[in-house]
Formats: sequence, C-alpha cells, structure tokens
Amino acid sequence: LYGLYKSILTLLPEDTLEARGDTYPYLLESGLDEESLKGDVKEDKLTLLDLLISEFNIQKLNLDPHHWVSLVEWESKVQRYKQPVYKFKVRDKELEIDTYSESLSHLKIPKVVLPRYEAWGDLLRWSLQENVPGKFPYTAGLYPFKRTEEDPTRMFAGEGGPERTNRRFHYVSLDMKAKRLSTAFDSVTLYGNDPGERPDIYGKIGNAGVSICCLDDAKKLYSGFDLSNPMTSVSMTINGPAPMLLAFFLNAAIDQNCEKYIRENGLVKEVEKKIDSIFKNDKNGRPAYAGDLPEGNDGLGLLLLGVTGDQVLPAEVYEEIKTRTLREVRGTVQADILKEDQAQNTCIFSTEFALRLMGDVQEYFIRKKVRNFYSVSISGYHIAEAGANPISQLAFTLSNGFTYVEYYLSRGMDINKFGPNLSFFFSNGVDPEYAVIGRVARRIWAKAMKEKYGADSRAQMLKYHIQTSGRSLHAQEIDFNDIRTTLQALYAIYDNCNSLHTNAYDEAITTPTEESVRRAMAIQLIINKELGLAKNENPIQGSFIIEELTDLVEEAVLLEFDRITERGGVLGAMETMYQRSKIQEESLHYETLKHNGEYPIIGVNTFLSSKGSPTILPKEVIRATDEEKQRQLKSLEGLKERNKSRAEQGLKELQEVAVHNENIFEKLIEVTKYCSLGQITHALFEVGGQYRRNM
Repeated sequence: LYGLYKSILTLLPEDTLEARGDTYPYLLESGLDEESLKGDVKEDKLTLLDLLISEFNIQKLNLDPHHWVSLVEWESKVQRYKQPVYKFKVRDKELEIDTYSESLSHLKIPKVVLPRYEAWGDLLRWSLQENVPGKFPYTAGLYPFKRTEEDPTRMFAGEGGPERTNRRFHYVSLDMKAKRLSTAFDSVTLYGNDPGERPDIYGKIGNAGVSICCLDDAKKLYSGFDLSNPMTSVSMTINGPAPMLLAFFLNAAIDQNCEKYIRENGLVKEVEKKIDSIFKNDKNGRPAYAGDLPEGNDGLGLLLLGVTGDQVLPAEVYEEIKTRTLREVRGTVQADILKEDQAQNTCIFSTEFALRLMGDVQEYFIRKKVRNFYSVSISGYHIAEAGANPISQLAFTLSNGFTYVEYYLSRGMDINKFGPNLSFFFSNGVDPEYAVIGRVARRIWAKAMKEKYGADSRAQMLKYHIQTSGRSLHAQEIDFNDIRTTLQALYAIYDNCNSLHTNAYDEAITTPTEESVRRAMAIQLIINKELGLAKNENPIQGSFIIEELTDLVEEAVLLEFDRITERGGVLGAMETMYQRSKIQEESLHYETLKHNGEYPIIGVNTFLSSKGSPTILPKEVIRATDEEKQRQLKSLEGLKERNKSRAEQGLKELQEVAVHNENIFEKLIEVTKYCSLGQITHALFEVGGQYRRNM
C-alpha cells in the first residue's frame, strides 16, 4: 500500500509536493483525496494515476479501517509533540505539560520522542505494539506525560507501635508535596491476631512491621496526614485480614474529616464535652498519642481518639462526610490472596471465603463510588522474593489478575467499574527481563481487557508499583547493595513505573535505619531530579534489544499461561501446588549457580576483599521496645472493656450477615469502630472457615 502511494506521488510535480508541505499529502480518513490528486497531476499522466488509484483502493480493502485512521492521523500526532505545550485530559481535568525541558547547555530535550519511520508498515507495527505513552496498548506508559508535581517515590515503613511508624512516615515525606505512604505490618497483624502476652505473639508485636489492632491505632498511624487530600496516597501491605485493616483506614479518614468539620464550625468545646462524658467512668482513660508529635504532624486525626464521628455529630452530617470521604481517599490495599497461597503464606481464611471478602469489598467500592482507591494490589513481588524468575513472576501475577477479573464478572460486576480499582506490584532485579517487565505487563493486560472483555480505556490500564529486589541484597559487602538498588531503580523509572520503593542497603541484615532509608530515597530522587536522560519519558523505546526482549518475555509469559490453563486455570494449578513447586525449582536453580560461582555476585562469590568479604553484623537491630508492646496491650484492653456489650452484639450481627450472604464489608465498616482485629478474625473463622493448606 505504501509502495503504491509513493508511486502515485512520483506522478506529481516537485513544486506541487513542496507547496503542500505534508509528510503524507492527499490522505483523507476515507482514503485518497482523488479529486485533489487529479487536479494536480498533468493530463498525460492521468491514465496511469487512475490505474494506481484503482489498485491502491483494492489493496486498502485489506486494511482495518482503524489502522487506516491511525496512519492518516500520524502527522498530526507528530505535530502535537512538537508544540511547546501538550494538552490532554485525565478524567475531566485538562492538563497542560511542557513538551521539552532545557538542559544546562540550552538544548531543548524532548520529553517524548517519536520514531522517524516513513514506511506505513513500520509505522503501523509500531503503533499497534508500542505507540506513544498514554495510548493503547500502553507499552510505553499509561499517561501521555508523567506528573510534574509528584515523584513516583513511595517508601515502605513499619516498626514498633503506630506512633513510631507515624514518625518514620513524617521523616520520609518531610518537605515533599506529595505524601505517598506504604505500610508494613508486623506478623501478628498479618495473621489477623491481637497483641497478647502469649510468648509466640508477644515477641512479634511491632517487629518487622507496625502493630495495628484497632481503629485508634490507625488514627495514630496516619495522624498529621490529610487522608482526603489528592496529594496523599496510602498503601497497605496486608492480605488475609485486608478487609479489616481497610475498614480501619477508611474510618480513620472519615473521622479526620469529621474533625475538620468540628474545627471549621467551632464545635471543639462542645465535642470535647461529649467525649469527656463518654470516658467519665472509664478507668483506662481516654486514648492518646504517646510522645511528642514529629515535625510535620499537626495532630490531624487525634481529636476523636476513642470515639467515632457518628457518636459526636448529627447522623445526617456524619453520613454526608462519610460519602464524600469515600469518594476522595487515595491509596491501595494489597489483599491478593492467590499469591499468598502461592508464595507468601499469610492466608488466614479459606480461599473461597477470602475471595468472597475481596468481592464484597469491590462491590462496596462500586456502590459507594470509591474510584481513587485500589481494592487489590495483585502482587508478583512476593513470588519473586520466594525464588521465581522474572517470567514466572509476571505470568503468575497476570494470571492471578485475570482470575480476579473472572471472579468479579461471575458476581455480576461491571468490568468498567471494577477494572480501574485493580493495581499491580512487581519486583525489579538485575536480570535483563526486568528492563521490560512493565512494558510486557501493560501490553498483555491492555490487549486482554480490550479484546477479550470489552473493557474501556481506564480498565485497560495496568498501574503498578515497583520495589527493588530485597533478595538481591547481600549481607557481605553491604555497601555494594546501593549500587544494585540504583540499577534496579533505573530499570523501573525508564520503564515508567507508577510508584517506586528503593530498598535500603542494610535490609540484608536489619530493619533499615533513618540513615539508610535517606540514602535509599536519594537514589531515586537523584535519578528523577539530576539524571539528564530521565528528563525524557520514553528513553528505552526504539532500542533493538528492548524491543527484542519485550517480544521474548511476552511470548514466554503467554506460554506459561498455556501451562496454567492445562492444569485447570490458576485455582486448579494451586490444587496441585504447581506455582509453589515452580517457584521452588527456580529458587534452587539460582542458589545453585550462586554457590558454585557460575552466577557472579560481586563481593559475595567473586571480587572478594582481602578479608574475604565476611558477613556484616548490624550495628543496631531495631526492635519494638517492651514499653511499646505494653502500650499496645493496655490500649487493646481499654478498647475491649469499653465496648464489651457493643462488640458482642456487633460480632453476632457480622456473622449473620456472612451466613445470609449479604455484603460483609459493609458491616465491617461498622464493627471496626469498636471491635479489635483479633475479635473480628475469630468471629469470621466460625462462619468462613480457617485456612488449611492442601497436602
């Protein structure tokens, strides 16, 4: 077709073509501009022109009409990126982004560069498989340009009680316009338990994550952050008890807005009187934030500790605030129960009941118009950390995602309403495949959502968080770990990840210190703010090796889909522990090559120091203190005593809702106001079943 078009153009006088100035003149959405062509061609060439046009039109019949439009619009697309400002819409908001940044040498560096192909076959192939950022199949990125006011930094933190982690959150986000928090919970919380004096529980309270067991803990944890501000986003790495922690968070956000309403309307003294009357006979006293507030914490969220907004405000006011808050909050809850069975192991309910809880959350989100919060973060990170290679990580994660899609559809949900509430989470190692993990994931997801499920553009977009590989960090020569993390961060940023956590160099031996976390944050900030090539937003497009890797990884992932399908799909494969077995095999392969030296790791099995690069022991091991643990126990005791009769009734009603197949999450929003995490977990065990692994 392109050859015929070029042949037609040879019939035209050169000065006529120059006067038109277009790269592809005489093209219309309907086809060739035959009238203009015949007017510009000399009379002695009209017969040949008619023959060429006739053959062109015959060949054009074989081309998809959408593909023809893509070719016709190519020149206008190029011109839009040449303008100094690019205008586009995200939802209903029009954004204007500069298309160039100026270097110190006063060169204009384009933020998005388009290919210089001329042949239509090359252009069409590029448009179908690559395209510009923000256009289907989103290989290069989800949005035309990155946010200018918000870096992708999202640092993972959690240790001790809620106050200590709150201080760390304020430390890592100080002076940042966008507050992007990522929450790590202790193993007591991960398994849905309350803090307790039982030795195996007491020793784990607040270690390797924050201890959260009630609504007041959530209020303290996120105090000083306006959870309804569009520049605030909270991620929670929690799975088995995810619905309960999500309910704690949403109630904390609602009560924050109740507090703002109280202050704005001069009701503080009146509300304080109501709260004092509630706690008048309480021997434990009113809950309070332990210690001084950190820099940046203005105390927002602490006024209503021990109570909820519906206890101190009129019902209609509270409901209005609740409705508005649910539509405003931004964030993510992990809640990916399939990967827990396959890799991480923090399952607490039966798989069937856990899926039902996930579905109830999503149905609630649809009904309440919760559009800015992701109800699940479909995670490959834990699969990779357990030993899977990049191909298996991506294949298992995407197949889990499609399983959730099928499950939600089976419950009658609209894909265009739940699709945008799904997000993803990947690891990033140093393997070559990690350079394209986002490209492949976006392409496969977009094509499947559009062509198989008929989803709209918002549901086609695969949004993902990247965390650099913890497994790639080593206890020998730990200073080298920052180099590994820098390279992995470069992969992620060049691949247009939506958010990024860079691991601290000392994570191989201890919970990160403030010093190591600051260094880890600096890695991605230096790339984003100082590295010149990062000013461009599609730097890896057009690279021969990147395009080859993308195709190779995509093919390998699709082959793994076939193997999973042969085993009855994701759930069928889980019955025979296919995913777990494959992860173990790949982990063993890596460890074998590492230990025999075939896979070189600098400072570990090669390039050793004169001392033999011994394992580094931590200068300090960060653990929750006894004071923090006792504070959590006392806080929990006060909650249970204060709400004993109310909790008994609420838990009974929760069980009845589950038995009668009503929406459990709707009731969880209520009972989490006065029940603890452990109380709710054990009540649901009785109606939903406790997890037992198939042997």
